[in-house]
Amino acid sequence: MKNKNFIYRALFCLILLLAYSCAIEKYIPEGEQLYTGAILKLTSDSEFQDKKEVKSELVDLIEPNPNTEFLGMKPALFFHYKAQREKPGFLYKFLNKTFGEEPVYFSNVNPERVEELMLNRLDNKGFFYSRSNSETIAKEKFASVNYTINLPEPYVLENYNLESDSLPIYKEIEKMLPKTILKKGDRFDLDLLKAERARLNNGLKKKGFYNSQEALLIFEADTNQYRNRKFDLFLRLKKDVPSRASIPYSIDSITVYPNYSIEGDSLPLTKKNIVQVDSIDFVQNELYFKPKLLKSYLLFNVGDLYDANISKQTSNRLSALGSYKYVNIQYTELDTTAISSDRGSLAANIYLAPLTKQSIRAELQAVSKSNGFTGPGILLSHTDRNIFNGGETLSISANFSYELQLSSGSNSNLSSIAGGLSADLVIPRFIPFSPSRFKYAVPKTKISIGVDFLQRSNLFTLNSVNSSFGYTWKENQYVYHTLDPISINYSQLSNVSDEFQDILDDNAYLSQSFEQRFIAGLLYSFTYDEVSNLNKNKPIYFSTNFDLAGNLLSLASGSSNTIFGSEYAQYTKVDADLRLYLRWKKERTLVSRLYAGWGIPYGNSSTLPFVKQFYSGGPYSVRAFNIRSIGPGSFYSDSDDNTTDYYDKSGNLKLEANLEYRFPLVSYLKGAFFVDAGNVWLTGDYSSLVEDSTSSSSLLLFTDGKFDKDWLSEVAAGVGFGLRVDIQSFVIRLDLASPLRIPYLNKNERWNVPFFGNADNNMTLNFAIGYPF
Repeated sequence: MKNKNFIYRALFCLILLLAYSCAIEKYIPEGEQLYTGAILKLTSDSEFQDKKEVKSELVDLIEPNPNTEFLGMKPALFFHYKAQREKPGFLYKFLNKTFGEEPVYFSNVNPERVEELMLNRLDNKGFFYSRSNSETIAKEKFASVNYTINLPEPYVLENYNLESDSLPIYKEIEKMLPKTILKKGDRFDLDLLKAERARLNNGLKKKGFYNSQEALLIFEADTNQYRNRKFDLFLRLKKDVPSRASIPYSIDSITVYPNYSIEGDSLPLTKKNIVQVDSIDFVQNELYFKPKLLKSYLLFNVGDLYDANISKQTSNRLSALGSYKYVNIQYTELDTTAISSDRGSLAANIYLAPLTKQSIRAELQAVSKSNGFTGPGILLSHTDRNIFNGGETLSISANFSYELQLSSGSNSNLSSIAGGLSADLVIPRFIPFSPSRFKYAVPKTKISIGVDFLQRSNLFTLNSVNSSFGYTWKENQYVYHTLDPISINYSQLSNVSDEFQDILDDNAYLSQSFEQRFIAGLLYSFTYDEVSNLNKNKPIYFSTNFDLAGNLLSLASGSSNTIFGSEYAQYTKVDADLRLYLRWKKERTLVSRLYAGWGIPYGNSSTLPFVKQFYSGGPYSVRAFNIRSIGPGSFYSDSDDNTTDYYDKSGNLKLEANLEYRFPLVSYLKGAFFVDAGNVWLTGDYSSLVEDSTSSSSLLLFTDGKFDKDWLSEVAAGVGFGLRVDIQSFVIRLDLASPLRIPYLNKNERWNVPFFGNADNNMTLNFAIGYPF
């Protein structure tokens, strides 16, 4: 009750402060008026489709922007005025520095200039001879502007033609015209014409026209043929275009320097340091990169027409090898008369400056895991690049960390010590297949082996050995694949405390999940990610993972359920993660997410291995609940042991949905409001495990945790808000959340008033590194 009174008082004080901030008239200097903004009224002589978009563009031209408002008040301006006093005090200094704004006075507004900008923009949009006027609305210490724009009927395209002659460049342009972005009926639009010109120039660059430029292409509009605001568009080359700009070029010489020094001079061409592969010269005093392998990463050959796109892709491929810090492809024009009058000749020189061959790195890390464990860590790594002179990279690393569950709630006393040693060999091609000619990126083969240990809260120690062989490749800008046809993990539980042994003895489901020591199978993941493209206002992220284990071991072991004396796991597991982003200006984003995962144990297994099970709650899931504090289904443990409760709450089916609104506060500080919902359930037949379970809590696990037709009523939900410190993509996150629906309560008691309800653990504070999704 005391907490509620404190919150009410704080809200009351905030309202008083905001109300007081309305009274800013007395701070406005004599002779000045505060600019409160502008209204734009748009009228037109005819209807057109994108009227809202045109008005939005015009509104963006109105300057300056007035001071920001909140609930009809101007607290930012109020903080600024208060900070200008002789003795403003610490509070107003801080508020002004954090939230304050300089006043925007009407003396800084130039309506005539704004009208000029809007009319010029309308000319570029085909609304020639538009009319405008502005009216100043002054009220004592405040002033605003009303703009009125009248749009005439716009000019629209009737015909689009090419004025051609015998030059080779015209033939290529004519081939590209059928795919024009200009269509009959399009309104005259300068931006559209620029885009068409850029399209044509890019197409010419792909067809050998090395010296082509956008400025050489000229559009001319003719309205004399029509009386009803139509125009014909003619495309031609600029007058007196140099002949070298109107002919295609072929690449007639290629020289590669695989061990080029940026500081030093290039190597002289001698028979001793030149190796030729398919007419391409590789110049290196000592073998740094095998010429035959390096040649496979070049996408152009001697005799090919120059292609700017292929040249860029080749540069990207060479950079992706991981062996070079500097990649530069330079073209030099040769004597065009030596070839023919209608084709030029280029020499390509490819300069490759290697990265340091060996490096050692030590990192202090802030470890944050999806299971809520967070803490300091250290990573030591040694990297040996181009180890076999074919772009291969060998990395050996060791890590150690101490982790705690930094969240409020009953399970926050769990801690762990973890460490490991691993070795990765990355080969920039598919092994054992021949070097690939992937145009977009370099496919890679990865061979890994490692050992790890995990000591959990004086409960047990989990030692594991893992190894994998697989491939990664990027199909295009957005699509990424990972395939591990061989993935092996062997784990062994040791140093089991009496407390944890009692848990295993009582719960056959949990015991079975730890007994499966050997996991061997296939892993595949697919990712489609548009989020990194900041030019997209509605990017999409989708990923799915497929995990198949135990089938080959089942064939190899026959009727035995063990391999090399250890029980192996057999299951299929699939999950999918879909995220939709809606971006506004000023870093405002609405993110929605749907997640579903399902694992099916069969054959040798009655449950999924513990490390493969799903759980819900925590900083990357339903944030109003602690890690593993909900599920499966409506299950609730009556045990007083927090550890028992923690390990019970997992399942083989997971459904989750999230909605989060992100917005900037000040500088590196961001804010967020969010809603989360989800849970985990059990599916399948667990009758044999029910017979082996002894505690009443474990028996309830199989009944209340079952996925059935009432699953929707068992979905946990919560709301909250968060603060994020975002410094160049390094994010420290604090999220405060409260339950909206609690699935383990009686059906008529599950709904809760967030932050003010009577539920246990009514508020949960989550600390994590990085965004939740």
